Amino acid sequence: MAELGLVARVVRRRSGLTTPGKRPAAPDVVKRDFTAEEPDLVWADDMTEIITEEGKLYLATVIDLFSRSLLGYAMGAHHDADLVVAALNMAAATRRGDVRGVIFHSDRGSEYTSRKFARACRQLGVTQSMGRVGSCFDNAVSEAFNSVLKVEYVHRHTFRTRTEARIKVATWITDFYNTRRLHSVCGFKSPIDYEREYWAGLTMGLAA
Repeated sequence: MAELGLVARVVRRRSGLTTPGKRPAAPDVVKRDFTAEEPDLVWADDMTEIITEEGKLYLATVIDLFSRSLLGYAMGAHHDADLVVAALNMAAATRRGDVRGVIFHSDRGSEYTSRKFARACRQLGVTQSMGRVGSCFDNAVSEAFNSVLKVEYVHRHTFRTRTEARIKVATWITDFYNTRRLHSVCGFKSPIDYEREYWAGLTMGLAA
């Protein structure tokens, strides 16, 4: 490297958003099995931050482990219980409100162990599951989505304001990630196409 005049770039360790909550955590019922045989068996949630010239924008997401479809998301200037509740409620609305029995997997951040979020889960009939503190592998699907978002979109753009970032990230999710991005777990189909194929096959099976 010295002969070629190359200098190594030191990668700074990223500080995580997870601050352990004071309330008891839910048990981990997923145990790193990130597969699901049908929609709405297990959802995974996480938060990440997006840098803008105006300051940080926090994004909370809800992903269905069956199709990797991003069902709900919320963005704001603060990462708090309101943000993750908003993402959960959007996911429930996407599924037309009937989500009783869904397992909701997250880390043990204070937002997810909060009374407000626990109450929202109970009202929807959703069962919480939590991985260990500081273990990205316990919530690997959500971590992978955050990486895809950053590498494929966020790091290639500059956002002047939080509003600009919010609009453009939402557009990327709805117009590309859910509808056109191919996933190996979906047989290299988009999440939307994979779910459509599943429901079409189920309907044909019932008709037969």
